[in-house]
Amino acid sequence: NSNGILRRNGLPKSMDFREVNQTFISSVSNQRNHIPRKSLNYRTPIEIFLSYVQEAFYSSLI
Repeated sequence: NSNGILRRNGLPKSMDFREVNQTFISSVSNQRNHIPRKSLNYRTPIEIFLSYVQEAFYSSLI
């Protein structure tokens, strides 16, 4: 599940988030956004996001 994956990515339950820097947060979110999800028909969140951005871009050209 998601919590287990977050723990493996270096987010222990006892972590003090006041000591976390933006680089670490970006790294963890990048890893999470490249994991395929069953709920997204085995596509990654980043693939879904980019498809919406691309669709919005092309529709703005019309």
